[in-house]
Amino acid sequence: MLWMGLLIGLGAYGAYALSKSFFRVGEGHLAVRTTFGAAETVGASHTLRTWGPGLHTKAPWQHVIVVPMMEQSLDLAGEQGGRTAMAEDGTILRFDSILRYVPVESELARFLFGLRSPKEHITGLFTCLLRNEIANFRAPGPSAAPDGRLDFALQAGSYALIRRERQKLNEHIEAFCRDQIGGRYGVRFNAVDLADILPPDEIADGLNAVINARTEVETRYLRAEGECQQRLLASEKGVGIARARALAIETEIRTLARFLGDLKQQGTLDLYVARRRAEVLAESRAVFVKEPS
Repeated sequence: MLWMGLLIGLGAYGAYALSKSFFRVGEGHLAVRTTFGAAETVGASHTLRTWGPGLHTKAPWQHVIVVPMMEQSLDLAGEQGGRTAMAEDGTILRFDSILRYVPVESELARFLFGLRSPKEHITGLFTCLLRNEIANFRAPGPSAAPDGRLDFALQAGSYALIRRERQKLNEHIEAFCRDQIGGRYGVRFNAVDLADILPPDEIADGLNAVINARTEVETRYLRAEGECQQRLLASEKGVGIARARALAIETEIRTLARFLGDLKQQGTLDLYVARRRAEVLAESRAVFVKEPS
């Protein structure tokens, strides 16, 4: 019985050791194998040795770290549904953002072993970065619109300015990430998306009312301006038509005057007047003759 128990124990241990001697790597992932905490490297450059997709072997005491190499999204919203930042004018804004990044194979050592908790560290780092960018964000251009009117976004405060210029703020953050942070943590940053920026509730209600009123005023102003331009254009066309008609009448009168002058020189003006008088009387329905007194 003792030998039987030993054989059963050895068989179970062998099966357990055999199950711990293989590891599988899925598509889009890379694996790093460590022995008693030390990662395996290749060459004098101490580059991490990686295993691609498939089934591989290892010693039972070795540990395998599988790293997804696809694009990953890191939600920076926080536990309470949004992080806060103070804008340039002192307004406390709540923002939700998403970070998209991809681990770099040649820099996996930095990503895996450079920090104890790389995702938590990157989350905190980008939260500080976003707060700094929001606090220092200013208008990229002049404070007046091209038509000379004041820029409403500047007058309404930092929230309206950031909401209008959100694309420029994203571009600033992405450029800073790619140029100065990417190589330090072994990842390549693809984008940082500001999903939403929310002001305090009282500011949001007041600002929405102001924006709606301003939109309505601008709509009525543009409509009135269009109607005035339409009337002005119609008046200009009417003046042009009246001027052309007056020129035509003037030409007709001058032509008739020259014709009558020629008849007078020829001595036939009286005959022409009598003939025209007869034609007019012939077309009339009634003729009233005034007797001489």
